[in-house]
This record gives sequence, structure tokens and C-alpha cells, in this order.
Amino acid sequence: MNDDSSLQTLLVGIDAACDRVLEPLFEAGDLPTLESIYEDGANGPLESQIPPWTASAWPSLYTGKNPGKHGVFGFLSFDGYNWDVVNASDVREPALWELLSEHGMTSVVVNVPVTHPPREFDGAVIPGYTAPENPACHPEGLLEDVRESIGEYRVYPDEDAADLGGAYADCVRMRGEAFQYLADQFDPEFGFLEFQATDSIFHKKPENDAAIREIYREVDRQLADILETHDPDTVIVASDHGMGPYEGHEFRVNEFLRREGHVETTNGGEGMPTWATVRDDSLKEGEETTQREQGLSERAMAAAAGVGLTSQRIGAVLERLGLADFAAAHAPTALVSAGATQVDFPTSRAYVRSRIELGVRLNVEGREPNGVVPEAEYETVRTQVIDALRSARTPDGDPVFEAVRPREEYFHGPESERAVDIVTVPADFEHFISATLRDEQFGPPSEPWNHKLEGTVAVAGAGVDHTAGVSDAHLFDVAPTVLASLGVPTDERMDGEVLPCLDSSGTTDYARRDKGDTVATDDDAVEQRLADLGYLE
Repeated sequence: MNDDSSLQTLLVGIDAACDRVLEPLFEAGDLPTLESIYEDGANGPLESQIPPWTASAWPSLYTGKNPGKHGVFGFLSFDGYNWDVVNASDVREPALWELLSEHGMTSVVVNVPVTHPPREFDGAVIPGYTAPENPACHPEGLLEDVRESIGEYRVYPDEDAADLGGAYADCVRMRGEAFQYLADQFDPEFGFLEFQATDSIFHKKPENDAAIREIYREVDRQLADILETHDPDTVIVASDHGMGPYEGHEFRVNEFLRREGHVETTNGGEGMPTWATVRDDSLKEGEETTQREQGLSERAMAAAAGVGLTSQRIGAVLERLGLADFAAAHAPTALVSAGATQVDFPTSRAYVRSRIELGVRLNVEGREPNGVVPEAEYETVRTQVIDALRSARTPDGDPVFEAVRPREEYFHGPESERAVDIVTVPADFEHFISATLRDEQFGPPSEPWNHKLEGTVAVAGAGVDHTAGVSDAHLFDVAPTVLASLGVPTDERMDGEVLPCLDSSGTTDYARRDKGDTVATDDDAVEQRLADLGYLE
């Protein structure tokens, strides 16, 4: 053990961790270090936010505020009908490490999503998800230093590796080794280390128990090494959401809204496409047609779409013949795009832009560039759409949604206007919500496992009152709890509270981080990775 280590609090983020995943691994004895934290400390379920997805949930965790305050509602940000992948410049509230810097404390942050490009603070950060493979780090030149010292460091694993579990576990090892190196160099009071592979494996191979076990075992090994070396006073383990099987249906909301008369469509590669039809860069910025000359097969597909033979209809036939997976793996994306029926966003009244947002946007005059819903009719149209969605029933006769509500019931703060207009929460998170257009409103879930609302939290250390427990812990409570563990007052604008197992250090007022322009992500590789994991359709 390094008696000279100044590390006081270690926050370990394990993406998608929950009882459903952890308990079998604990029972098998696979995770002795992690299990000891749960046994020795206070622990329990951690309720996530709406929407419970990585890009929005991690900023909520590290700011302690709802998306209506920090401004990130999903993987995509929208400017009119254009979009980009979110990054740290979209986050309008201070992160934990920035608050600690104001109190003269140093932090080391490794692999936390939505932290690129980094802002100035006292410490070091290697960004995680939504960053490019070679991200700008803080301080400048940090990544090169880390790679020279520990060997290879990758932000993203090789998704095409024959041994996917091994590729993911190797990235877990890199995270731990990079954190240890930076902790030695910067001597921080606070450390934040996030593991993303624990989520990604369930999007790629949820049935691969051996790969899941290999990844989690490596997480446990890295955690054991860090605790042995730095012996922090407090260890907090938290996830951004849970993970589990989707045993209901896939519900294609835009198809439902089309039949309700709210969504307008177009065929033949024109119009405003969803992600499924925007793999060509020129379509990304909202142009009506691609600037690249279409090939013969694409022109044929577009012509077929013009007379109603769309790729969706062809896909429905392939599904019935059991050939859909083969076609999806081998058909050129541009060919599928050319024949797809697309949502024509400028002429539609209401639509889903991104399924990850869990909601519907209205096309409002004066707000969207080509809005068709008069501002005076906003509440009338919104109520119509809410009532329609509340009436949606699965083929089994059950409600699709457990809640369909106005956005203000979930989001509050200066960024709320950037949220969906209507929030849709699937019943028990058993149904897969999709933005795609198909001939059928329902189908089997595109992913057999996906995000659940209940994650996990554990707090251990000499100053932790494990008998007080964590009560009804919420994602927003993690940031105040971290600050309390370091004797730092929480932000009075935080939506969470210090968990009962630790004493509060009071509150104070911190400034928002809403200065400066948003920086474009505009990275094809990042977008493709998100699409490969099902985050973008």
C-alpha cells in the first residue's frame, strides 16, 4: 500500500450494473473485491432518471442535476432538424471535479462518458464515450504520456474482434492501469473511474455468459489493485441504469403517429431521414438528397420506393422468410437508405427523432425552421398526441406505456426547452421503443436485452454509517454524496441529496457552466459505434 497516497474518495462507475447482473457473479465468487464493498458498506438499488441511457444519465450523475438543468437528453442534440452527437460542451452545469477544483482539490477522471472536450480544472481527464478514439485530454498531451507509460490505451474496443469478451476486458485493464498511473502522477483527493464494457457486452452478446464474467472479473481485478495501492477513505460504486431482458414488443412510434395523422413521410432517398437512412454524411445535416451520385442499384431501389416497394416492405417479407438478419448483414447501407420510407420532419406535426430520448417532439411554428403546429395550438396538439399514445395497446391488449406525460413533469431548469415535448415511459421497460417506420407497428424487440430503470449503488469506508443505508437512492444523489465524503458543500441547485450513510457538509451556490459555444462532435466513427450498439437506429 502507498501510505503517501492522498486519494480520499474513489467513485467507480460500472455502466448497467444492477442486482440482476451482480448477484449471480457474487454467488459464484467471481467478484471478491466488489462484493466486499457491498458487504461492508451501505448498498441498495439506485433509481435512474428518465431517460435511463448513458449519454444523459452520466452527466446527471456527475452534476447531480436533471437534464433540464445540464442540457443533455440523449446521444443526439438538435438544432432545428439538424443533429450532432452530444459532447461535454453541451453540458451546462459544473461536474464534480470542477466543483472540487474550486475547493483546491485535485481529481483524476478516466473514461467517464460525455467529458470531451474537457474543461479546465485541477487534475487530469481521459474522456470516455462520445469522444473520438484519440480525444483531447486535460492537460494537453496526457494521452500520449499515458500510452508511452502503460502501452496501448483505447477509448473503444475492437467491436469486430473474434474474442469480444477479451477485447472488452482488455479495455477494462487499460482503464485501471491508466487510472493508477495518473493517480501516481497527480496525487488526487478524488478519483472517478468508469467502465463502459459492462454495458456494451449486453448490447452485443447478452447471451455470452463467459464474456460477461471475463469483463466483470477484470473490473474486480483492477479495483482490487487500486484499493491495495491507494486505500481511499471512501469507495462509492454506482451505475447509470440497470440492464435486463426485454420480453415485450418493439413499438414503432413513428409508424403509430403516421396512422394517427401526425407523421408525414417520403420515399426514394429524399426528405429528412431517421438514423437508419443517414449513413451518408451529406444526409446528416438535413439536405433533402445525397450529394454523392447514386449507383445503379440505389437508383433502382429509389425508383421502386417511388411506386411503393420500399425497403421496409421488402424487409417484412425477409422477416417472414427468416432471411432478415442475412440481408441486414450483407445489403449495402446506401441501398437500404435509397429505398426507405422516411419521416419528413419539416411537414410532420409530431415525431420521434431519437428513440433514446423516450419521447415525441412537436414541429412548432416559430421554434422549428418549418414548424407546422401553430404556437396557439401547441397544448391542443400535445394533448391529442398524449391521449393517442396513452391508448396504444400491445397485440396482447396491454398498455405500451406506463406513463405518457408533458415534459415539464420530468424536466425542470433552463435547458428544458431542448427536451422532447412529450415523455413516453414504456411499461416496466419491457418494450423496445423504436423510431423506425415499418409496415407493422409492432415486432420483436431489436435487442433482447436493454436498459432498465433500476441500477445499483454501494458506499463503503470508515466514515460510512452502513446501518443508515442508502434509503431510496436516486441517480441525482451520487454527486452530493461524493462531495459530502470529501467535506465539501453541495450545490444548492442539485436535485439529489446526500445519502443517509454520510453526513452532509451543507450547501452553497455554484455558477452554471453555460458560457461558450457548443463544439461539434461531427465524428463518423463515433456515430457508427453508437449505431452498432443500437443507440442510434
